[in-house]
Amino acid sequence: MSFKKPFIIAEMSGNHNQSLDRALAIVEAAAAAGSDALKLQTYTADTMTLDCDAPGFTIEDPNTLWKNQKLYDLYEKAHTPWEWHKPIFDRCRELGLTPFSTPFDASSVGFLESLNMPIYKIAAFENGDIPLLKRVAATHKPVIVSLGMIGLDEIAECVSTLCENGCPDITILKCTSTYPASPENTNLLTIPDLIRRFPQCHVGLSDHTLGIGVSLGAIALGAEVIEKHFTLSRVDGGVDSAFSMEPAEMKQLVEESKRIFAARGQVKYDLSEAEKKSLAFRRSVYIAEDIKAGERFTEKNLRCIRPGFGCHPRYYESLLGKKAVRDLTRGTPMKLEYAE
Repeated sequence: MSFKKPFIIAEMSGNHNQSLDRALAIVEAAAAAGSDALKLQTYTADTMTLDCDAPGFTIEDPNTLWKNQKLYDLYEKAHTPWEWHKPIFDRCRELGLTPFSTPFDASSVGFLESLNMPIYKIAAFENGDIPLLKRVAATHKPVIVSLGMIGLDEIAECVSTLCENGCPDITILKCTSTYPASPENTNLLTIPDLIRRFPQCHVGLSDHTLGIGVSLGAIALGAEVIEKHFTLSRVDGGVDSAFSMEPAEMKQLVEESKRIFAARGQVKYDLSEAEKKSLAFRRSVYIAEDIKAGERFTEKNLRCIRPGFGCHPRYYESLLGKKAVRDLTRGTPMKLEYAE
């Protein structure tokens, strides 16, 4: 993929709340807000886990959004029915959005191939699933990978697996896999380090924090892709609604991300053409009172003021005490040759 501006992905996830009409409304809201892409997740409860009451199959952490829920029940509630994918993707294309999805097993990859996926996403929880990586890479489509819960060695293994199995274009997303994530745990300075360590990849952020500030900071640090969960309204509820972005926030993110992307520019210390006009209003050395030839320059008759047509202020101290070689009137820009 080639990026001339940040690529903003609206992640629907389970925010459709099992309503196709709501899912299509989310597509329309994402397009109206200026998103570049809309992403689904392609799985069923049976492809994700077992309908089982054994230990480990119920979420026990009291601090999560999904405490006390069985994994199977959560995925049953959150999944996007496969028969919805085509109408959702068709509506995306009608509105100019790039539609794509996250597959969670080989069967979902095959299904998505039948829908002509332009891009694939690998979720953070699946970035170590080597068979899945190989299957997705074999489609020869661009792949975006979230890097949650993964160290440098595993990132390198993931990237090399994709490269070696036919993936032509990889984007890796810094990701903190907590829901919501806190700014303190986001560690955006990892982004320029990923850019340095993996020059063969694009780098972005899968952002689970609230608001737009963290995403904008990521773009300033070099992120080319931003993924945010998206809903019509958080008060409507849903499995991911608590950390999802609403349409007005998405619109603001899209607008501000373009400004920041443009402002990054390049490493540059010399004056821009636009700045050169402002040189006239820098301080420079001027004659502040009429001076006769042979009279000495003092702090009273020589000053550093605006505009900028006199000599540079760096010469001011060395000029004090020297004699004028000619008569000089108040308001004359000082030149070095006016001093003996």
